[in-house]
Amino acid sequence: MLGFSKHSRTAAAVVLVAVFMTNLDLLIVNVALPAIGEAFSGGGRGATLGSLSWVLNAYAITFAALLVVAGRAGDRIGQRPVFLTGIAVFTLGSLGCALAPNLGTLVVARVVQAAGASAQIPTSLALLLATVPAERRTQATRSWAAMGGLGAAAGPVAGGLLTEVDWRWVFAVNLPIGIAALVAGRSVLPKPAAREAGPLPDLLGALLAVFSVTALSGALVQAPDWGWTSGRIVLLLAVAVISGAAFVLRSLRNPHPLFELDLLRLPRFGAANAGSLVFGVAFAIMLLSNVLWCQEVWHWSALRTGLALAPGPVLVPVVTLLTVRAAQRFGHGPLIATGGLLFAGGMAWLAGSASVTPDYLRDLLPSQLLTGAGTGLALGTLVAAGVYAVPGHRAATGSALVNSVRQISVSVGVAVLVAVVGSHVGAASRHDFGIVWCTAAVLGLATSAFGVHLSRDGGSGRTASAAPKKPEAHAQALADPS
Repeated sequence: MLGFSKHSRTAAAVVLVAVFMTNLDLLIVNVALPAIGEAFSGGGRGATLGSLSWVLNAYAITFAALLVVAGRAGDRIGQRPVFLTGIAVFTLGSLGCALAPNLGTLVVARVVQAAGASAQIPTSLALLLATVPAERRTQATRSWAAMGGLGAAAGPVAGGLLTEVDWRWVFAVNLPIGIAALVAGRSVLPKPAAREAGPLPDLLGALLAVFSVTALSGALVQAPDWGWTSGRIVLLLAVAVISGAAFVLRSLRNPHPLFELDLLRLPRFGAANAGSLVFGVAFAIMLLSNVLWCQEVWHWSALRTGLALAPGPVLVPVVTLLTVRAAQRFGHGPLIATGGLLFAGGMAWLAGSASVTPDYLRDLLPSQLLTGAGTGLALGTLVAAGVYAVPGHRAATGSALVNSVRQISVSVGVAVLVAVVGSHVGAASRHDFGIVWCTAAVLGLATSAFGVHLSRDGGSGRTASAAPKKPEAHAQALADPS
């Protein structure tokens, strides 16, 4: 596959299969969400969108909080044991999801899944690079990125197919893959030495971050049912602000913080993170709103929905990989600006043309093509721009921070969608969906503005010839299009 020994090929296959599995899970669940709501109905009525949103948000928040911790743990005790533990935990979490008797249990199992995924992602690339000779590492990195993109691209169709049988298969499909990867990995994965002996990042800071994002998401999600001025919503917002402020203060004062927030003082890094947050919110709104529109308004099956939504995710890794040289030549800013405009155009098209009477070729397909191309240009490039903006010895830290911001933005985006559409999608109007699509379009334009800012600030921050090669961090940007 990559031109090295059979043992190394087997080890590489284990890593790549695990990367495929975790990335497949990013989009496969979105398509199954309406079916999950019907399964966990009460009194003949499906679960509310607000409660269902935690199936997505619990995963995103946990992943964001533990990503840095797991990466640092891999550096301290070795990538191999952390990676294998991640596979085991992710597989157990998948089993818990497949057997969940109620929605609360499913959410808890999704937290376990996310904990396992957070251990796999930062250690998988290091293990893959340890299996290949130095001259093959760039090729191996591209394979790692392509496999992650392939997993995400396959998510909508796989989710539709499996949901047609039973939504539980969306999670059960991970079991044979995880068990096979775990058994083979114990035999063939290399054992790179631990690279540092420092303490783990601030675990209390991780809890404060979880409290803040969870409280904010909870306030947005529950506001349609509880009322925006209710005491419970005010309390949640207060918890979000107080715990968020405590997290920032602790991160600035702690010698080993969860996130090195001082990096945000670097102008380009701060702009790239702000762009990632804004675009991530828009991306999450687009993903879930399309699923809900197809299944709840057009009344399409999960399979038909998955097939209809496949063009966008398929375009993302293709466009991203095809524009790597363009980023080196023109800098990150122009690609981000163009991607934001395309994404905004796709959402504006949907807001202006979508009708309650299904017309896929006129309404949804053009939006899918525009948003897919825009995401391919902007999403990974924003991460790469952030990584290139920090000193070389802090590239891994910068990459972890940017990717964590992206996961947090997923939770915020889902919560914003619920706040606008309401907890009961069946009662939502065409006008409600139009508002969220216009919101996503405005956020796309804001992303484009960040791209223009980065362009004025010098493209990639360095000339293409002078820019240091950071294939691991760049591939991390490509492999996770969530």
